[in-house]
Amino acid sequence: MSDFLLDPDVVFLNHGSFGACPRSVFEEYQSWQLKLERQPVQFLQRELPELLADARRQLAQYLGARSHEVVFVPNPTFAANTIARCLSLGTGDEVLISDQEYGACRFAFQFAAQQKGFQVVEQSIPLPVESDEAIVEAFWQGVTKKTKLIFISHITSTTALTLPVAQICRRAREAGILTMIDGAHAPGQVDVNLGEIGADFYTATCHKWMCAPKGSGIFYAREDRQDLVEPLVVGWGWGKDKTFHRENEFVEHHEWLGTHDPSAYLTVPAAIAWHKQHFTAGVRQRSCDLARLAVDLASQIDGVHRVHADRFFRQMGLIDITSLQADPVELKKHLYDAYKIEVPVIRWQNRTLIRVSTHAYTSREDIQTFTFALQEAFNQRK
Repeated sequence: MSDFLLDPDVVFLNHGSFGACPRSVFEEYQSWQLKLERQPVQFLQRELPELLADARRQLAQYLGARSHEVVFVPNPTFAANTIARCLSLGTGDEVLISDQEYGACRFAFQFAAQQKGFQVVEQSIPLPVESDEAIVEAFWQGVTKKTKLIFISHITSTTALTLPVAQICRRAREAGILTMIDGAHAPGQVDVNLGEIGADFYTATCHKWMCAPKGSGIFYAREDRQDLVEPLVVGWGWGKDKTFHRENEFVEHHEWLGTHDPSAYLTVPAAIAWHKQHFTAGVRQRSCDLARLAVDLASQIDGVHRVHADRFFRQMGLIDITSLQADPVELKKHLYDAYKIEVPVIRWQNRTLIRVSTHAYTSREDIQTFTFALQEAFNQRK
């Protein structure tokens, strides 16, 4: 826990919502902010283009992409809006999503559909899942001749399910369908190689599992698809009198959104370095094991059930407490007020779920405290 700035009195089992920044990474973040404030004109106009280019090169290498295929954005919601509102979609077209997509990104497509006339088709992936092949087949039932774009998560937010996105992208390409993957929970939790995944577009956060500062996200567009995407925000990188000349038009059009604090973007290389040094394969496996321990121990409580087999989740374990008829808001509040446990209790499709996230700072005692508190909470209701 000493590597992180988290309150030591809180049992923090919700890394999946906003992440947590290691102390050394946060100090790097503050140093960039200080440099910005000491000479804003020098920093923003003369130094920033090359600084961003270097950070982007390191990020692209980490993700198995080329630097001119990746731009920094505030978050995946921004990237989803870019595709939903700027891609050429109209009446008679369909965008296929799963029933487990993150609400803000789903809303972006639904909003754009109302404006542009295309349809958003939501396809169910029944839980529990049995195999990657079964996931693909269940999802593919939603594909029609009108399907122009597939938008699906790499690791789902609500249900913590790892999806076989490379298989889905491969099948979509064979069918002539564009793909966009929401990888908000993937980089830092699983190894990501965008070249191997084969998506046309990919978005992710650096501030979740990569542990970079808040407000650092990525938007990837494969080189041969970049001409399909217009910028969501038109700024100084667009016109003939563009302020900065960078690697290609995709970077120029999408990276400069106007004056903002770029410190979170510039800190991403420090977060990558921290991961390589501290979040080793052994530490990652320990985190996965703790998430699975949470599921195993909680499942021993009457009325609590696991949702996924171990192979379908990593550092976010999911349990189903629907049969206990607990109010999600009240239970979440009780766990925090009585035990200082920060964990999401989620209502999804008439099911009540608890998602337990683990990271390098999580201890076995944290998991035991959680399962004890859950048992006590249900005992009090009897």
